[in-house]
Amino acid sequence: MKRLILLAGLFFLSVHVLVAQEDSSSAVLKEVVISAQRKSAELLKVPYMVASAGKDYFRTYQPRTTPEALQGMAGVFVQKTNHGGGSPFVRGLTGNQVLMLVDGIRLNNSTFRYGPNQYLNTIDPYSIDRIEVAKGTGSVQYGSDAMGGVIQVFTKEPVFSVDGGRWNGSLTGKLASRAMEQTGRGEIQYSGKQFAAAAGVSIRNFGDLWGGDTTGKQSPSGYHEKALDLKFKFRLSKNARLIAAHQLLRQTNVPVYHKIALENYKINETSPQQRMLSYARFEIDGNSTLMKQLQITASWQHSIEGRNSLRNGSAVLRREKDEVTVPGLTADLYSVISPKWSANSGIELFRDKVWSWREDIMEGTGAVKTLRGLYPHGAAYGNYSVYSLHHFEFNRLGVELGARFNVFDIRLTDSSLGKVKINPSALVGNAALIYDLNKHHKVFVSLSNGYRAPNIDDMGTLGIVDFRYEIPTAGLNPERSRNTELGYKFAAEKLSGAASVYYMQLKDLITRVRVPGDSVNGYPVYQKENTEEGYIRGFEANLTYQLIKKLTVSGNLAYNYGKNKTRNEPMRRIPPMHGRVMGVYARSAWQLSAEWLYAGKQSRLAQGDKDDNRIPEGGTPSLSVLNLYAGYSWKILQIRTGIQNIFNEDYRTHGSGINGAGRSVWLSVQCSL
Repeated sequence: MKRLILLAGLFFLSVHVLVAQEDSSSAVLKEVVISAQRKSAELLKVPYMVASAGKDYFRTYQPRTTPEALQGMAGVFVQKTNHGGGSPFVRGLTGNQVLMLVDGIRLNNSTFRYGPNQYLNTIDPYSIDRIEVAKGTGSVQYGSDAMGGVIQVFTKEPVFSVDGGRWNGSLTGKLASRAMEQTGRGEIQYSGKQFAAAAGVSIRNFGDLWGGDTTGKQSPSGYHEKALDLKFKFRLSKNARLIAAHQLLRQTNVPVYHKIALENYKINETSPQQRMLSYARFEIDGNSTLMKQLQITASWQHSIEGRNSLRNGSAVLRREKDEVTVPGLTADLYSVISPKWSANSGIELFRDKVWSWREDIMEGTGAVKTLRGLYPHGAAYGNYSVYSLHHFEFNRLGVELGARFNVFDIRLTDSSLGKVKINPSALVGNAALIYDLNKHHKVFVSLSNGYRAPNIDDMGTLGIVDFRYEIPTAGLNPERSRNTELGYKFAAEKLSGAASVYYMQLKDLITRVRVPGDSVNGYPVYQKENTEEGYIRGFEANLTYQLIKKLTVSGNLAYNYGKNKTRNEPMRRIPPMHGRVMGVYARSAWQLSAEWLYAGKQSRLAQGDKDDNRIPEGGTPSLSVLNLYAGYSWKILQIRTGIQNIFNEDYRTHGSGINGAGRSVWLSVQCSL
């Protein structure tokens, strides 16, 4: 409780951490973000709460995975079902109720499930230039699933040169104690006047995760990972550019630790977990008011998720595989209609195709029995929308108004449902005001409608999911949210921060409903229905203060309270109050940091939480973790190190299936050529 009072009293929280090259808070004043408004805007002028982590953060702190890069970010809570996962919570929501984008392209597809998932971990952290999290908004800007907000990952971009062609590159190696990580990364870049390119390869081996003082080795939990990223940039003319990119990440033998530890499985793993994205983007700068810039993107994304499971004492090995292919075409037109009026308008077209297989293999005989997959084989999911978002400036008042119309074409054939075709649609809007009290202080208010259309996972799932058995359903409607927020931002010479309170109404929630008296292999049977409504309210705040020229302290705090009005109980999986306090000292080539991560106890549990074997009886205990980091740069050499969980606390983030890392050390060496 004392720690909680200390955090609340600090009123601290940072949108991001200032690092070595940033000598004053002017960097905070001028930080530019994109996700909240689909256009570049100074963070201080955006009428939403936005958090970010840039390339300096990734270079300095070397997060093990992309989800772990979000740990401690203002207003974001990360759950880990397994060591190879990581599901971010934004405004108390996660899974398919939070939209994730890669370079502006949807990562969410039609098989994203309700509740935590592992898919953000299919983005190689070594390929990332920046992450932005826009909270409580995003459905108008980016479409379905952005009920809690939007997480957008921007990958590294090659740059043109002004003085002829040149090459550069780097080699990075990283090791963690107890063989918990072995990483190798190579990058090469070329910069020319008309052509630029970047390529990177990562090879990673993660050993079993060692927990705190009483947990020890959590086995099996380690896995293997390989990744490739390519990006090419062509200057077609003075005003036109073409960008082509390819990303591939593949993980193998990723154990689901709690299934083995708690549910009598000898084998329970994801293998492979693979994501492939290719896209071509054409950009042209115009001179007219209606076309300041036009951006057209054609994309193709393919994901594979394989699952292997074998119970102790059983002779039947179950193999499953789901594949989703998503071609996409988007166009965004940026217009500057007048000096005080700009707009982003566009269309987005995506169509998922789902293939799903399942087979049981008898050990000893090798006999194979083919079964229906987790999803209906050959299911199709069309997602088509048009939007327009407008930005106005009236002296000291900024106004944002927008709307999106989205239609869906969902088709599947199932043995129990027959042929199903539904065409849900959604019309949503948002409105926000930001007012300049003076040069350094602003207040804002926003109202955002959100929605999530039913997907193939909602309608067609058949099989064991978490600790239940799900059966297909049809006739679902979109989930809907309405988020109202009041906030305050300020930025002075050495002090900056932001705070907001919000209230999110939720209705037509697609939830799992128990089928009375029915069970399969000991698992209770559930079916999805639009049956519930509720709300989530909360606050968040962040503060950054430059004590002296080279020393910056920052902190953040977030709280969510969720109520399921239909069931008259707490909303499921609501994170506890959580935050971070951090100090960064940077002098010449040296950089030192101390980080304290905190989360309170979560004892407000829904019945579904109480039934979840990942959550201890009575709730998840509080956690308090101290980490130290140091770095040194010398000419072409960069050395980074970190000590995690100095006091070796045994802890678990709420809803996770595996405990966090105990006391451990990592070392990274990078040589730039």
